[in-house]
Amino acid sequence: MTVPLILNVLAFIALLVVLSRLGRNGWSLSKKVLVGLVIGVLFGLALQLIYGDSAPVLKESIAWFNVVGNGYVQLLQMIVMPLVFASILSAVARLHNASSLGKISVLTIGVLLFTTAISALVGVFVTTLFGLSAEGLVQGAQETARLSAIQSNYAGKVADLSAPQMLLSFIPKNPFADLAGANPTSIISVVIFAAFLGVAALQLLKDDREKGERVLKAIDTLQLWVMKLVRLIMKLTPYGVMALMTKVVAGSNLQDIIKLGSFVVASYLGLAMMFTVHALLLSVNGINPLRFFRKVWPVITFAFTSRSSAASIPLNVEAQTQRLGVPESIASFSASFGATIGQNGCAGLYPTMLAVMVAPTMGINPLDPVWIATLVGIVTLSSAGVAGVGGGATFAALIVLPAMGLPVTLVALLISIEPLIDMGRTALNVNGSMTAGSLTSRWMKQTDNALLNSDEHRELVHR
Repeated sequence: MTVPLILNVLAFIALLVVLSRLGRNGWSLSKKVLVGLVIGVLFGLALQLIYGDSAPVLKESIAWFNVVGNGYVQLLQMIVMPLVFASILSAVARLHNASSLGKISVLTIGVLLFTTAISALVGVFVTTLFGLSAEGLVQGAQETARLSAIQSNYAGKVADLSAPQMLLSFIPKNPFADLAGANPTSIISVVIFAAFLGVAALQLLKDDREKGERVLKAIDTLQLWVMKLVRLIMKLTPYGVMALMTKVVAGSNLQDIIKLGSFVVASYLGLAMMFTVHALLLSVNGINPLRFFRKVWPVITFAFTSRSSAASIPLNVEAQTQRLGVPESIASFSASFGATIGQNGCAGLYPTMLAVMVAPTMGINPLDPVWIATLVGIVTLSSAGVAGVGGGATFAALIVLPAMGLPVTLVALLISIEPLIDMGRTALNVNGSMTAGSLTSRWMKQTDNALLNSDEHRELVHR
């Protein structure tokens, strides 16, 4: 190890210690994460100014920072399956009435898919408005390596699936393999398996009350156990975010970001438009959107900085139940489904923008109404089963682009700006799931209006 490398690593460790000390004064998790993000950005900028973005010592330093950053991401991936399984199983078991399961599922998924279809149309609009095109983007060595890795990890698994095959892939045939994440659509298979297991528990309760109550008690224990695990990982979020932001800022090529700046601006305009759509849907259904956003702001900021819809599930459920007056069964369903189905940002807006950018290079008119309708349909259908941890947008794009007969090269060409827009996409995904839960609860007349309309609420603090 060289002296500059040792100094960089020591400085990074010192900042981790400073961050841990700052977090001891009773701050909420979202505030700690935000501070971690700021420290990471400032440290990354300092390294960028000192070494430049392509210095060997910087790359070696980032490799050490990745122990914390990528280690945190892997821990998030570790908890996704147990979290989704326990949340859905507990949500179904709490219904004590299997007949309402179908209504909750249909309404929640319906809102998620409807808003995803709208986000696809917004994607077409903003891409056309900014005149974005894949023409002129150069595929360098870094992009070629990224494309090769993407194709080996994702494309072979999802690119050749037809729509009927994709629907069939959702149905679990080996739940243990799905719990291990063996298939691209494993998450939605786990959701279905957990729902069936929950219904079976309710049937057992009817047939043999004593045994059924023991099973329900075991399910509650399992969910509490998994939530304790999740919160252990969530405590590490400020440090993971700091490491990831240091890596992003220090390793970014400013010229590439400027060159692709119009895509970043167009993406955030599209995201802002979708937040407005959510606000309109809430307003039409008698929910004050300003009060809604004020109550869920800690969850949105956590999702923005952590870039993980799945890791946001506990805060998501707490915000819905403690601030928005949504019953826990509906909140658990919308939070879990929202991390896997109908992600407005990752599965709706992003793949649509890429498809519209690539279409002209293949001699396709992206404003053809039939082509747009086909694109919106495929985007909406393929939005089921997109993983709620970083990489979901890439997964969605690798389903949509081949399905539309388009090359996937553009996915790799946007490598430089991917983290910048992924934060906003994740925040939109999570807000979409909370919107779906609030609307479903409203339509089923189960909302605690006194809690929803109250300006007082318990803080979402995890220490």
